[in-house]
Amino acid sequence: MRFTARLYCSVTKRIGELTKQYAKLPEKYIERATEQIEWKTPDRINYLPRTIKKPAWEFRFTTNRPWTDEFRRQNEVGFKRKQVFVEPIKEWMIYRGDRVEILVGRDRGKQGIVSQVIQERNWVIVAGLNTHHRKMGARKDYPGMIIKSEAPLLVTNQVALVDPSDNKMTKVEWRFTEDGERVRVSLRTGRIIPMPHAAEETMEYKTRKAYVDTDKDTPAAVVEAITYEPKLKTFEMEIMEEMGIKEERIPKKTYWY
Repeated sequence: MRFTARLYCSVTKRIGELTKQYAKLPEKYIERATEQIEWKTPDRINYLPRTIKKPAWEFRFTTNRPWTDEFRRQNEVGFKRKQVFVEPIKEWMIYRGDRVEILVGRDRGKQGIVSQVIQERNWVIVAGLNTHHRKMGARKDYPGMIIKSEAPLLVTNQVALVDPSDNKMTKVEWRFTEDGERVRVSLRTGRIIPMPHAAEETMEYKTRKAYVDTDKDTPAAVVEAITYEPKLKTFEMEIMEEMGIKEERIPKKTYWY
């Protein structure tokens, strides 16, 4: 049972870093929101505390964020969906706000702006492209309505980043400048592809400079004032040093068997 719980905790680790950065939610909240308990012993004195949680491999990531109610309904306990294998990407290249060109489907050859990144499935959503129609709200007395929805695209083989110097697709790689800055470089032209401003956007602010501190935020001056110097001393030794206490007694010899 401990092994199952440990595998479950890895679900939060499967969530992409870009998803966490955009949401700006604490790690503990994400873990608590994605937790799904299959069985738990009664809270009585004659029962050992044991909990069986849904294994990590049974979770299937979708376009809904992992901490939402829609994601929970799609991954309800007892409902197993077909397992999806995701190709691991060592270095992520495409971010929100990038211009990409679609390589498959009806919109092949068209270019658009990435509006959403779903790193857990290697997906990106391009605004206004690769769409399909969905019927929603149909009832007995109402026929419903048809809306246009964007379908996700794989970053591995369905989209390609566009070089802003000539607006043509290209392969890219990460390199370092002379100043030590890590940048994306086009392999076709050798030009630097700058990071879009939308990549900095989160649920709290459009840009970091535009963010206004609230009452619960810790001011930057206080954070900079807090410094910690690691020392090879115990907590008691540091207290004695601050209070000017000197220990002159010689400890007795101790033996370990």
